[in-house]
Amino acid sequence: MGKKFKTLLKYFFVFFLVGFFIFNWQKVYWVFNWQALSGLFSEFLSQRKIDFPKISTSQTEQQTTTSTKQQTTTSQENILEIPKLNLRAPIVLAGPNEKIEKSLNHGVVLFPGSASPGKPGQTIILGHSAPPNWPNIRYDRVFSNLSQLEEGDEIFVYFQGEKYRYLAKRKIFLKKNEELPKTESSKNFLFLISCWPPGKDLKRIAVEAELE
Repeated sequence: MGKKFKTLLKYFFVFFLVGFFIFNWQKVYWVFNWQALSGLFSEFLSQRKIDFPKISTSQTEQQTTTSTKQQTTTSQENILEIPKLNLRAPIVLAGPNEKIEKSLNHGVVLFPGSASPGKPGQTIILGHSAPPNWPNIRYDRVFSNLSQLEEGDEIFVYFQGEKYRYLAKRKIFLKKNEELPKTESSKNFLFLISCWPPGKDLKRIAVEAELE
């Protein structure tokens, strides 16, 4: 009886493991990807360093006059929403530059010194990107599909009790530390920025959108 019980227990354990991996494959497949594991291990040993975009003070200086274009009152928290990408992430208000890396683990980050959503100037939001096989942990992949946005795609920003609607205008590929293009100072423009290609620290992709 004891031998049969052990045999049945082994079969049960094998079937349990097989069933677990079948029904949870999308969440655990990265365990078998040595590149993903290597990346996680490297990130654990050393903090990810980010080269911040160069921005013109005149373009990002926060103004006291708030735009009323597509501005509606909402009870939402600070949220970035992009329907086409099925993306919804909290907007983190970071302090000094050295804390931005940690803040990116909790969502997308409103770049310190950039204009608040709805106000004249450039609103800059940063987010991580990662290769296709990277595990979906924290917000490492939040901007991985940024390149799929096209002209006219909607971007919604919920910020401090207001809702703002932006329309994507164009994608820009920048060298590291290259300055963002200047925009009309009397209007509010949104720039979504991440590494390019996803997960590589070679260039930057920026999606420019205008407040409607």
